[in-house]
Amino acid sequence: MSSADRRRPWLLLAPALVTLVVLMILPIGIMTVFSFYQFETAGVEKEVFTTENWREFFTDGFYHMFLWKTARVAAITAILCALLGYPPAYFIAMTGYKHKWLLLLLLIVPFWISFTIRTFSWIHILGEQGVINVLLMKAGIISEPLRMLYTEGAVIMGMIHFLLPYMILNVYVSIEGIDRNLISAARTLGCTAGQAFYEVVLPLSLPGLMAGLLLCFVLAAGSYVTPEILGSTRDALFGNIIFDTIMGQLNWPLGSTLSLVLLVMLGVIAAIYSRYMGLSRVFKGLGA
Repeated sequence: MSSADRRRPWLLLAPALVTLVVLMILPIGIMTVFSFYQFETAGVEKEVFTTENWREFFTDGFYHMFLWKTARVAAITAILCALLGYPPAYFIAMTGYKHKWLLLLLLIVPFWISFTIRTFSWIHILGEQGVINVLLMKAGIISEPLRMLYTEGAVIMGMIHFLLPYMILNVYVSIEGIDRNLISAARTLGCTAGQAFYEVVLPLSLPGLMAGLLLCFVLAAGSYVTPEILGSTRDALFGNIIFDTIMGQLNWPLGSTLSLVLLVMLGVIAAIYSRYMGLSRVFKGLGA
């Protein structure tokens, strides 16, 4: 192999490697360095090595509480997205409607509207003068408005609204790739429609479902806008704590530390996901 042949793969990889280094590795490195700086006052830090920021995180239960709450809310959001997203994904993939592209178009229409505007729209639905409370009061079901806005439930609802299309698209692609002959063979061998689904479709769609779960979890865990708009101070997530630390207190060292903590947590989740995705591929192969 000539030297030109040996260099060709590196030349092809160079743009991706440069992008990865500049946009990911370098910022993480800068944050890591900042996490060991000493905070002096708002916007001022001293370039001396200290572990005070890390000590503050590990010894202050305030941060542990919000980190656990972020993981819990993100997990609930991801699971609800899976439960709500699988049926429509299955319908779109299996429907005999000749204009299936129209269903997919309707699915991605929400992406044409600003995420912030979509989040604000929930205020007019869940607020005291929102659609739900007005209809319930006019129907005489309630005598005073229900408190639905600025709660954890409102935050989860807003994130489901944002993340559900991602889940549906992931599951749809997985189901669409299933060989229909496998389903026909299962029916020929005596399976009912329900049995064919549980024995063939569901196992083979697990990789897409797992990918959707991971994507929804990561995006929900890093969410800042939705808790800020639809939640109260009690409903803040770890991203809100990071934002307030950096932009409110101008404490860049501690903000960098908290950012790295969230990054490590999501990295661990991604590593666990990668391991189970390997099992899913084996299970998919057995099912085929």
